[in-house]
Amino acid sequence: MKRTLTALTLALTTAFAVPAMAGGTITFGFNAKNQDEANAIRAGLAIYSLVKDIDTNGHITQNGINNAAGIAQGGKNNKGIIHQDGKNHDGTITQNGNNNACGLFQFGNGATGHVNQNGGEACLIFQAGF
Repeated sequence: MKRTLTALTLALTTAFAVPAMAGGTITFGFNAKNQDEANAIRAGLAIYSLVKDIDTNGHITQNGINNAAGIAQGGKNNKGIIHQDGKNHDGTITQNGNNNACGLFQFGNGATGHVNQNGGEACLIFQAGF
């Protein structure tokens, strides 16, 4: 937890030290380190899917312009969700093997994120581009 707070403080300090015209992305990611964390991520993505009425294992939502996204899945029981709000985002999720879960959420302008999973992995990634 201390490492996460240190990273968050550093990210926020860097974000506010960069001139507004410079552009950039702040990324907060969480990779499950054990089965309990993976189950929590999967449950969170399942709840998100219910709320957003998503009934597929791969789903992309784009609100804005010039966004690009893709999901490639090979295997069983994979769940990939990409949500983009804003413009000029680029995001992909590639899942090989079984039981992968990932949510990539991009907001603002120009965030880029690419995830590769190879079996039994779970992650959440939140990006804010500016």
